[in-house]
Amino acid sequence: MNNIPLVFWLVPIASVCALGMAWYFFTSMFREDEGTPRMKEIAEYVRKGAMAYLKQQYRVVAIVFIILAAIFAFMAYVLKVQNPWVPFAFLTGGFFSGLAGFFGMKTATYASARTANAARKSLDGGLRIAFRSGAVMGLTVVGLALLDIAIWFIVLNLFYNGDKLALVTITTTMLTFGMGASCQALFARVGGGIYTKAADVGADIVGKVEADIPEDDPRNPATIADNVGDNVGDVAGMGADLYESYCGSILSTAALGAAAFATSQIEGMQLRAVIAPMLIAAVGVFLSILGIYLVRTKEGATMKNLLHSLSLGTNVSALLIAVATFPILYLLKLENWLGLSFSVITGLAAGVIIGQATEYYTSHSYKPTQKISEAGLTGSATVIIKGIGTGMISTCIPVVTIGVAILLSYLCANGFQTEMSAENLSFGLYGIGIAAVGMLSTLGITLATDAYGPIADNAGGNAEMSELGEEVRHRTDALDALGNTTAATGKGFAIGSAALTALALLASYIEEVKIGMERTGETIENLQGEVIKAMDATIPDFMNHFQVTLMNPKVLIGAFIGGMAAFLFCGLTMEAVGRAAQKMVEEVRRQFREIKGILEGKATPDYGSCVEISTRAAQHEMVFPSLLAIAIPIIVGVVLGVAGVVGLLVGGLTCGFTLAVFMANAGGAWDNAKKNVEEGKFGGKGSFAHKATIVGDTVGDPFKDTSGPSLNILIKLMSMVSIVMAGLTATFSLL
Repeated sequence: MNNIPLVFWLVPIASVCALGMAWYFFTSMFREDEGTPRMKEIAEYVRKGAMAYLKQQYRVVAIVFIILAAIFAFMAYVLKVQNPWVPFAFLTGGFFSGLAGFFGMKTATYASARTANAARKSLDGGLRIAFRSGAVMGLTVVGLALLDIAIWFIVLNLFYNGDKLALVTITTTMLTFGMGASCQALFARVGGGIYTKAADVGADIVGKVEADIPEDDPRNPATIADNVGDNVGDVAGMGADLYESYCGSILSTAALGAAAFATSQIEGMQLRAVIAPMLIAAVGVFLSILGIYLVRTKEGATMKNLLHSLSLGTNVSALLIAVATFPILYLLKLENWLGLSFSVITGLAAGVIIGQATEYYTSHSYKPTQKISEAGLTGSATVIIKGIGTGMISTCIPVVTIGVAILLSYLCANGFQTEMSAENLSFGLYGIGIAAVGMLSTLGITLATDAYGPIADNAGGNAEMSELGEEVRHRTDALDALGNTTAATGKGFAIGSAALTALALLASYIEEVKIGMERTGETIENLQGEVIKAMDATIPDFMNHFQVTLMNPKVLIGAFIGGMAAFLFCGLTMEAVGRAAQKMVEEVRRQFREIKGILEGKATPDYGSCVEISTRAAQHEMVFPSLLAIAIPIIVGVVLGVAGVVGLLVGGLTCGFTLAVFMANAGGAWDNAKKNVEEGKFGGKGSFAHKATIVGDTVGDPFKDTSGPSLNILIKLMSMVSIVMAGLTATFSLL
């Protein structure tokens, strides 16, 4: 067993502290008054609908997980092409990912009415409850992730001896529980996204456009389903999503550290490189908690004031982790600790820049979204054209930022040596991985700002349905508009971290293929023409052996398939939302037509039928796109081999990242353009411009809440599946 340093135990301690603070924030929220009997009644409708959906989804996902675990067990114990721990790691990853989403959604469904009730007294009261309830999600995700990582690291160290190959095996084995988390996240994101957008689009088209009634009006039969959807898609789905991003960045960097420092002659250097990303994340937990307490505002705050309040907490946390990284890596005595510290800062800076760029393109405090609102004066078509153009233009800054971050983190890690030697390449890739850890190190508070959004949205719905008055609704609208911006910022941040993590996972894939070859005794020819063991090969040796070059048609075919997979996946999920929304529109129209007195407020709509439509549609539609994301890397690996898989991952990363940013930002801009008009601009509520921006918002809904955010999971899931199947790909391919 490797001698685990004493400082490692900070990781499980941080996880316990995160979970303890999450429990504290939950109980504090729960003690708040839920409001009037009507507010409690509406909250109960939403709570029951959300939990019923989640239980049904988990039943479907459990069946898929059992089948996949059985396949992995067959590969491990019968075919002998996989580590025997893989089936168990896969199941725990999925379990903890689902658990994070469950806790977050449970909190959100209890917090919305309490947020609305607090907003009856002050804006700060509503912000505090909503944000700290969102913090429950953030702290639960990082707490469960670090706990899972710590447990597996301790357990696997008990079963493997202390040689340097053992740490490579341990870290690559731990990566496989990332596949479980990715699978669960994809089902949660896709299923939740289809559910919420079917209800949202149906409610908007018939209610706001055709019947000319306000958003969240209790006369609209789809209103409860819409509010349920905010929780299952934007809370449970998002929690599972960022759980796997967080785990993936830490584990891929640990695996790269084990590989990069495997030849180090300094005792304990490899082990310290493995635990470094875990320690940075652990310190980030404590700083996230500090940042959460800094978020507060005052009555009459403008959108910029509210954004400043949230930015204060996140920016202070980011600044402090940037400073803390230097002593952490110095005390670990890592080679080039100073350069690696700057790699972390590079990742943090990239996250801040992407967040600020997203805010600029999606907040109605700035010109791009204001111009979309103005386009509403000439109709729906110009709103859609302007939104698509804005989304496309918005990809420029994130793509350039990620490119610069990759280059700088690579150069910082190897001391700005530009020579592409095997050693420099390994250190540089470790630097890129640790930059991804830096970007996600304060996820506890970053995710809180994201999870806050759907809570504020539901609070606004509760206020409207409970008829709390114009002043309360004005406060909840302000919180909701802020939530739209923070949600868009959070999605941009998640997508940016996915790009860095996926690149680190690509390097980890190479190490896993080498382990698979080692297991079967297959050798490799190095650049000098000598036949050596696979584990002794450098990355350039590996690339040369498998002909991973742009001149190899298998690499190019894989790249095209990877790019196509992103568009195919988006097309399938968009069409799924469209089909489900059509059924919802037909049902709402039927109720308006057949149930007399609904529009006059004299009859109660059948909310349950709309909830049932969304539930059935989500369960039915989520399976095929999700299984396709798992199948594509396996098929490419079996047919095209290692070279084809590398091309697939590169193509999927580049196209998927750009497409995800476009869809998330276009959707966020359309949503806030509508909010801008509703605040009285360009004619205000009920005007021609308002109806035009509503149409834009309905187009943007599946962009930003279904297809776009699911893409960052697709990018990483294809990498994770490739890693898990690396043993099979290395030993068998048709071409």
